[in-house]
Amino acid sequence: MDELLMSRKELNRLGVMQRLSEKRMGQKEAGAILHLSTRQIKRLLKAYRQKGTAGLVSRHRGRKGNHRLSEEVKKRALNLLKTKYKGFGPTLAHEKLVEKEKLTLSDESVRKLMIEEDLWKPRKAKKVVVHQLRERRACFGELVQIDGSPHDWFEGRAEACVLLVFIDDATGKLVQLLFVKSESLFSYCQAAEGYFRRLGKPVAFYSDKNSIFRVNQPSAGTQPDLTQFGRAMLELEIEIICANTPQAKGRVERVIQTLQDRLPKEMRLRGINGPVQGNAYLPEFMQDFNARFGEDPRSAVDVHRPLTAKDDLARILTWQETRSVSKNLTIQFEKVVYQIQTDRPSYALRHAQVTVCLNAQEQVTILYNGNALPFTIYHQQAKQAEIVSAKQLDFALKEKHLPSKPAPDHPWRRGFATPLSKRGDVTPPKSDISILENR
Repeated sequence: MDELLMSRKELNRLGVMQRLSEKRMGQKEAGAILHLSTRQIKRLLKAYRQKGTAGLVSRHRGRKGNHRLSEEVKKRALNLLKTKYKGFGPTLAHEKLVEKEKLTLSDESVRKLMIEEDLWKPRKAKKVVVHQLRERRACFGELVQIDGSPHDWFEGRAEACVLLVFIDDATGKLVQLLFVKSESLFSYCQAAEGYFRRLGKPVAFYSDKNSIFRVNQPSAGTQPDLTQFGRAMLELEIEIICANTPQAKGRVERVIQTLQDRLPKEMRLRGINGPVQGNAYLPEFMQDFNARFGEDPRSAVDVHRPLTAKDDLARILTWQETRSVSKNLTIQFEKVVYQIQTDRPSYALRHAQVTVCLNAQEQVTILYNGNALPFTIYHQQAKQAEIVSAKQLDFALKEKHLPSKPAPDHPWRRGFATPLSKRGDVTPPKSDISILENR
């Protein structure tokens, strides 16, 4: 007698059918136990009486599924996953196979194919760490989370750089992306200016405790402790909120992980090999990303405020310091002495408070009562040791790429005299030349 393989569900049905056939239970009671209709109970009871236990076993067991993936689709998908979409994760690979290659298959089928071919390793479930839930803001533009991510965005085709990420808290939509050399005041000002001119001014920025956004060592004086970026946002009436932990600004942290996976692969498919091409592509990427992952806010009100005439971004988004004019109408800024030129009496500007503005192009402007003063450079000191922040240390210490071999006209290639060489013959042996070339 052949053995029957039955599932737990079928064994439960067998016990109920036995009691039904012995009239120890009614059909309505059996339906309540098995969560089936009376009509279905009658069908199962008839099959049990005709075929016995085998009548309760599913006839689909051991047969191939009607909706199984065809061998042709499976073969084509695997070829693409090993060539064009090599290194893609299951979700992103599924999107490309469906949208670009017009294949019909599910994301779970792609994941199983990749696991079978050792193209993807299933991840172990992480230990759940519970953090206090913070509800999204209600309006678009009410809170924008900002952060920078140093990463090899171009997969070795260009030097590693930093991607500045601005994401709206209410919708989860990207509002600004920008490739820059490093995280600095001017790089954030450049990204913020592009964002302001396109969408307007948000109510608040949510950032980490980087020294660009927060003074981590408050002074003992009475002056307000504001960074240059904080001073600029104060003039624009934008609040800066600093998170105490990375989990507090988890939305931008998680989206950076997604960008590190998706963005390099998208740029690889398009042949983008540098930050200039990358910045030109980012608006298209943002539009596609927001269409896939963006959410509707709880309120339809857009609280972005338009730029006004007094919002002079060219002046506000600069490094600004206050100086007192000396008796001979000079000021000192960044080891340079500037001589102010004026037609008015010299005593009018003595001990006057002026504002020195330095922009990203290292152009200096001296303002007095909002008006620019003409000046000349009187003296410039030699550069000394500079203070570098922790986030810019890698950029400052970046090694220069030196040629791996001496140039054709290098003195090493002309040879040199050795004790064993003949008089007048300074050509080194071939072995020495190969050693020099392999250095």
